[in-house]
Amino acid sequence: MDIFEEIVRLRKAGRKGALATIVEVQGSIPSHESSKILIRDDGSIAGTVGGGCVEAEVWSVAQEVMREEKPRRLHFNLNANPEYDNGLICGGSLDIFVEPILASPTAFIFGGGHVGLHVARVANLAGFDVIVADDRAAFANRDRFPEAVVTYAGPWEEIFPKLNVNDHSYLVLVTRGHKGDLDCLRWAVGTPARYIGMIGSKRKFIEISKVLEQEGVPAEKIECVQSPIGLDIGALTPEEIAVAIVAEMISVRRHAVPSVPSLARQPKAQQTP
Repeated sequence: MDIFEEIVRLRKAGRKGALATIVEVQGSIPSHESSKILIRDDGSIAGTVGGGCVEAEVWSVAQEVMREEKPRRLHFNLNANPEYDNGLICGGSLDIFVEPILASPTAFIFGGGHVGLHVARVANLAGFDVIVADDRAAFANRDRFPEAVVTYAGPWEEIFPKLNVNDHSYLVLVTRGHKGDLDCLRWAVGTPARYIGMIGSKRKFIEISKVLEQEGVPAEKIECVQSPIGLDIGALTPEEIAVAIVAEMISVRRHAVPSVPSLARQPKAQQTP
């Protein structure tokens, strides 16, 4: 099995993995520099870095790397720790670099107006796959959004079932009005999306939150929504707001503090609508 082809398959399927590579060798070891092992999110593996206890420890660390989405470098001294040899006669040392394999992040933009238009452009430049949806065909089409993987136009309730949202999804709610934002947010809080942001003032978010609470939506789901959306950089124009929104998405993607949704929200500028 070609490990790199398998990595591509995992990413397309929206799955996680960890790639461990021997990056430095000294002395005799039961493998060679550049050997690789891919650990998938279901625990299965492809390739090898020599087997034995070394590989078992790499597998264990890979689980942490996938969970934290941050790389680790491991050092093994086979001479000082004979148990790593697992019966082999080795006397060297090796360093293994374990890096996360993640699905490409996808930005789902609900609303193809001025803000949505610029969010799509900035998100695309930042490495997000872009999907755009609007209830008006004139605002969600290939001509208006050439950088989008796909666009959807029509009633929201018909669009939602077509969307494959997972832990690598970022939902940006910038529709043309309160009703569209409410409809989209009602659906969004029931998804496993990593990020949900809705444009508007704090007052608007409070009003919409009350509606959702009355409908039985758990408070912890509502608390994960970023609204007003975007980092507070004093943005005023659609272009500036788009930069602020994508910057917040990046901070969540890279686990930067304090913009992760589960942490306390920082004060943000008022937004309209």
